[in-house]
Parts: sequence; structure tokens; C-alpha cells
Amino acid sequence: MTVQTPTDPTPSIAPATAIGRVHLTVSDLQRSRAFYEGLLGLSAAEQPDGSVLLGGEARWPPLLSVVGDSSASPRDPRHTGLFHFAILVPSRRDLAVALTRLVQGGWRLSGASDHLVSEALYLNDPDGNGIEIYWDRDRSTWRRDADGQLAMATLPLDIEGLLHELDDAPFDPDADALMPEGTRIGHMHLQVAELEQIERFYAGVLGFDITVRTYPGALFVSAGGYHHHIGLNTWNSRGRSAPPPGAVGLGAYEIRLPDTTALSDVLARVQAAGIATEAAADSATRVHDPSGNAVLLTA
Repeated sequence: MTVQTPTDPTPSIAPATAIGRVHLTVSDLQRSRAFYEGLLGLSAAEQPDGSVLLGGEARWPPLLSVVGDSSASPRDPRHTGLFHFAILVPSRRDLAVALTRLVQGGWRLSGASDHLVSEALYLNDPDGNGIEIYWDRDRSTWRRDADGQLAMATLPLDIEGLLHELDDAPFDPDADALMPEGTRIGHMHLQVAELEQIERFYAGVLGFDITVRTYPGALFVSAGGYHHHIGLNTWNSRGRSAPPPGAVGLGAYEIRLPDTTALSDVLARVQAAGIATEAAADSATRVHDPSGNAVLLTA
């Protein structure tokens, strides 16, 4: 898909724009439900269509919508699609609780990093879908370089220091069984085929601001000065195609505008760029980025 370049500078997307629900396809719904409930601490609610909504202690808004399909093609890490979705917890102690829950459940981490703006744990679900669990440092501590780009890095996480968050309020298997109220999807990180057209779509059409482009083969964009709402990389997927329809992995993810006016502004730019749209459930509009990732625009 070729994205037409706007003739005028694109206004920034509404500052209160956020990432909403992530839609996943898994190969074994019961296995995945046991993982997301038991190890991640999400609360499940079965839906009439057979899918499962997963959320934190407050349950709403849900973080994930998961459907099971035993015939779905397995995830191929070389295709475009999900790199990871990122669950943002309210406090550093909440991150320590998440780590403790995973360790006690015997689940292996794939990484643990200090990104200067945040601290993060990385893991994969039973189908290999990437997950980040993180908390944000206060924005007043975020540093910028001379060009205004955020200073972000990938440094080893101080695991011992993180676990000290539990010294005064130890982990309680009952009280800490669920991710706390306020937990939400903080950002998405996608695998893409190339970056030029992707930048035109997310920045040039949707209106996200570019926050970091110093990582080789990657781009980070955000709304309202956040470090990033969407990460985009070609590390495994450069020049590759999208997965077959219905494959295990990302079905779609929501970009949630703060109101209908903000949504209408974005949809007008999408139409002007010649990007196809289709109506989706819950009054959302489905579009696809140039690498085939499905985006649900909603308010």
C-alpha cells in the first residue's frame, strides 16, 4: 500500500489519544486463558461469540480480546505484525508484583530493561506473542537531547532494586492476585516491512509525533508528548509480508481518540490519503497500515 504524502503539514493527533484494546488470535484458548489469568493476573470474561475479554482488577476497559482457533497458522516471527503489546501498571511496586507472580509461576522472561523513561519486563505468551509489562517514571525526569528527542536506552534492569519495592508491602498472593485498577495498554510495538511508508502513515496521515528515530531500523511515535504509543521496527521483518488471515498473533489494535471530533479529523486525513476503510464493531473504523497491521480507529 502506498500512502499519499499530505501537501500541507499534518496537525498532531489529539494529545489525549491512547492505545485501546488489543485483539489476539491464539491456538488454544484455555491454555492462553490460564496463562493470562494465572500468571499475568488478568480477569477474564467470556463473550457470546466465544472470545474472552481480559482486564485488570477494574475489568473495564478490557486490555485484550482473545479468540481461539486450533486451525490458525502458527506465528512466524519473520512476518509483519506484533512485536509486543505493552501493559502499563500504575507503580513500581506493581511491576515488582508482576515479576514475583511470574517467577513463582515458573515462567521465563525474555528480557528486563531500564529504558530511562520506564522500567520493563519482557516475556512471551504460550503462542509466542510478545508482551511487555512496564511502569513509567515521572515525566519530569525524562531527558531530551538538543534536537528535542527523548533520551531512551536499553539498559539492564536493576532486579534487586525493583524487588526492594516489596520490603514495606510484601507480595500477598490474595491481595495481589489481579493487576491493579488503572492498568492499561500503554503502547504497541509492531514489526513492519519498511519505515518510509510507515512513517507517512502514522505521522504523515494519522498525525502522531515522532519521538525517537535513533534506534537503527526503528521508529517511535506518540501523542501528547508521551515517550511512545507505537513502536515500529524492521529488525526481523524487513521486506517481509503480512501473515495469512486468521494466523496466530495480532488481529487488530485500537487507537482510541478522545472524542468524535478528533476521530473525524483523523478519518478525514485517512480518506484524503486514499486509504481504504471499513466499518468494524463498536462503531470503530478499520484501516490497515502499509505493512498490513489492522488498526481500529475509535473514540
